[in-house]
Amino acid sequence: MNDLLVDATWLESHRDDVVVADVRWSATGGAAEAERAFEAGHIPGAVFFDVDRDLAGVPFVEGPGRHPLPDPERFATALASRGIGRDDLVIAYDDGGGSVAARLWWLLDAVGRPCALLDGGLSAWPGPRGSGPATPRPAATADVRLWPEQRIVDADGVAEALRSGDLVLDARVGERYRGETEPIDPVAGHIPGARSAPFPNVLGADGRFRSPQELRDRFEALGVAEDAVPIAYCGSGVTASLDVFALKLAGFGDARLYEGSWSDWVHDPSRPVATGAEP
Repeated sequence: MNDLLVDATWLESHRDDVVVADVRWSATGGAAEAERAFEAGHIPGAVFFDVDRDLAGVPFVEGPGRHPLPDPERFATALASRGIGRDDLVIAYDDGGGSVAARLWWLLDAVGRPCALLDGGLSAWPGPRGSGPATPRPAATADVRLWPEQRIVDADGVAEALRSGDLVLDARVGERYRGETEPIDPVAGHIPGARSAPFPNVLGADGRFRSPQELRDRFEALGVAEDAVPIAYCGSGVTASLDVFALKLAGFGDARLYEGSWSDWVHDPSRPVATGAEP
């Protein structure tokens, strides 16, 4: 393993030494659908997190956008209730190429707690799967840590970064970036000046992460420089975490996350919107 990514073989032999976290989410079915999927089959011993319920605050109330960061105390309580202590290594997975599990990775990494992703997600797990609800773990002590300001940016920060020539990456799929379709938010398009960096592109055809060098080459082609601190956004700040993860895997350090992302940007009708393939 490395600090960011493990394979299924490593996890099989170290499962008793880590906390395995299943992080699945349904944009249409909510927590109930994701939890049904968990109960139908998961890595044995895994705990379950739902994005809406556990990894986000109340939309447009507790923060910007559809998935604002959760209150630090509530997040710490969610971890503790699943038996995750301050020094426990969490291995997170999903069934979406890491695009949802990366949200838990980002939250933990941002506050200095150890977490890695399972390369290939649930489909890479070769052993038998558990079923039914998660097996309770002894509760841990809640360790409350505030979200670091240097890892997050708001809409004004994005606008200022673009004026300063900083790189902003849009992690949504290309058709949403171009404004050809918008299945969730009320306005289609992208932030003027942002470059398209679809999160699925960090994966190979086998559903596993591209090598660090391949990722580095791809991000450099988008304009990411060695000393740059790019900003990543998506629809609501969830799948952009995968671009942040991939940038770190490629050796670029900590990118910033636009917390509210597109759902926050278009919440203010005065903000400009672009369409088409160009930034």
